[in-house]
Amino acid sequence: MNNAVQELKKSLITSLWFMFLTFPIMVIKVNTVENIVNWRWSNMVFVGVLSFVISYFWRGMLRKKERGDKLVDLSRFMPAKLRDLDLRESLSDKKIARPVLAVLLVAALVFPFAAGMYQTSIMTTALMYIILGLGLNIVIGLGGMLHLGYAAFYAVGAYTYAILHRDFGIGFWVALPLGAILAMLFGMLLGFPVLRLKGDYLAIVTLGFAEIVRIVLENWNDFSSGPSGIANIPRPSFFGMKLSLPNATIYIYMITLALVLFTIFVVRRLENSRLGRAWEAMREDAIASESMGVNITTTKLTAFALGAFWAGMVGVIFAAKTTFVNPASFTLMESVLVLCIIVLGGMGSTTGVIVGALIIVLLPEYLRAFSEYRMLLYGAVLVMMMVFRPNGIIQKVRKRHTFDIKEASSGGSNE
Repeated sequence: MNNAVQELKKSLITSLWFMFLTFPIMVIKVNTVENIVNWRWSNMVFVGVLSFVISYFWRGMLRKKERGDKLVDLSRFMPAKLRDLDLRESLSDKKIARPVLAVLLVAALVFPFAAGMYQTSIMTTALMYIILGLGLNIVIGLGGMLHLGYAAFYAVGAYTYAILHRDFGIGFWVALPLGAILAMLFGMLLGFPVLRLKGDYLAIVTLGFAEIVRIVLENWNDFSSGPSGIANIPRPSFFGMKLSLPNATIYIYMITLALVLFTIFVVRRLENSRLGRAWEAMREDAIASESMGVNITTTKLTAFALGAFWAGMVGVIFAAKTTFVNPASFTLMESVLVLCIIVLGGMGSTTGVIVGALIIVLLPEYLRAFSEYRMLLYGAVLVMMMVFRPNGIIQKVRKRHTFDIKEASSGGSNE
């Protein structure tokens, strides 16, 4: 009984403090046209009640987390056959995974025809960030190198298409591989000076590289048109035919979806390759991996180059989608946004990056119904996820190999 009273007192104190801190924002509204002040006391009541309830249940969830209990136990509402079902193990079974993936693929293909142009455009942006997240995941999630300049390679791809079309009339399909390859070369160019750096020092250098690229694009007017940007970039054509805006939106969506599938296939193959093992070994201990024969120089350069490759490809798609590029689209916040996708979804996890990208991109859009409070709700959701899922929504599972000594010894005696 005393514990319950103490918890209620703590929640009451928290709500009073929150009401005091948010009073100028939530209650006072100045009308500069009529020179009057509107006092919105109903908002204060709403803030007090909401903060009291959230504070009470928040501490309860933290106690459950410390005890190792489930935050939300839905097993009692589930059929008996589903209570003991391990979703991760079930999806690892090809007989179950393949039909599920087929259904998801069909749904993705049908989506632009069932939804409107606005929804298709939003989903295209989410797919673009999935590719960006998977590309940066190679550097950070697998290689263990903190990279804060990823937007620079994104900008290289976008400006490659914009400048090539403006000066030489080159189309989308030729610029797509060229933008990716040029970004990959820039990735190798960045990789050489930072071979001996790690941690915060690496992050600072990559951040400086991104700022150099942005400042060059912003001030070199003859090359990049400066802050005015480059406009009238054409959307991709379909066998030489120009498409209307709705059809072009669907077409770009399909192209981006195909590139997402291609990226997932390549990244999964890289994870299980010799190079992927070298990245993970370098992430855990660079000195130990080098002593075991891993070429750290080649491994780091490959990670930077491949990560930049996907960013350059998405940059070309971005230029084609918006038909306009300028340096303001490639600031530090773009790099931070992609980094948030990886951290939120789960470092090193392909599925986690996909889920993280969908949440980061789609959640603010679908919270627009809450108008001016949507970013507060968005931030609260992200904080809750990081507190209760610090390793990401879908944590990467380490592969383990078991060796049965009894079976091996009996097998050896039979021989």
